[in-house]
Amino acid sequence: MSEAIAFDTHRFVKRLTDSGFTERQAETLAEEHVALLNGNLATRTDVANVEAKIEALRQQTKADIAKIEAKIEAKIESSKAELLKWMVGALVAQGGLIVALVKLL
Repeated sequence: MSEAIAFDTHRFVKRLTDSGFTERQAETLAEEHVALLNGNLATRTDVANVEAKIEALRQQTKADIAKIEAKIEAKIESSKAELLKWMVGALVAQGGLIVALVKLL
């Protein structure tokens, strides 16, 4: 990871030494601050990488949803055809029953 922000260590050390820290204490504290800042802040590259991963997941999710929609539509069409077949069969049976009853009466 590259340096995330500019940190003026010289100014930081100078202010600490003016406040009573020894130069060694101030320099150590400055080094730790720089390490902490650079280790925990995201760079533009980090953000761009995360955005790219999110976009890839979004595209994969869209593709998965499209596949699921296609399967659901196929099942609906299959169910419609099955229902139509049973309705025509019931209609033919009902018509045959009516014809048979009319002949018997």
